[in-house]
Amino acid sequence: MLSVGVENVGEMAVIECRGRIVRSDAAFKLREAVKSQSDACIIVLDLSKVPAIEGGGLGMLVFLQRWAHDNNIRLRLFNPCKSVRHKLNHAGSSPGFDFVSLDEIMALGASQTLVDNETRVSAAL
Repeated sequence: MLSVGVENVGEMAVIECRGRIVRSDAAFKLREAVKSQSDACIIVLDLSKVPAIEGGGLGMLVFLQRWAHDNNIRLRLFNPCKSVRHKLNHAGSSPGFDFVSLDEIMALGASQTLVDNETRVSAAL
């Protein structure tokens, strides 16, 4: 089951995703979370706690990428695990997803949640 949390930092919305994005209900939950941030200039999807993504989730990310572009919003993905990043990089007809580093997020006015997540990931390595 996917859970999402939203934190707004200025004109940036950070959406922290927890759980697998493998079923349609998870993809629809992600869609609603992203589309609810239509006033943001930048939406960062924190995928650091997403262990798996499948076809429906990939398709939804492609849809959200187009939706964000059509609404002049920059959609960025943060810290997907290796298997999720592999699937994102091989998502077929998509033009490619934009990944953001912790340094780039810090320059945008980072969320403490992302800083804490990156610290935990670094410590685990």
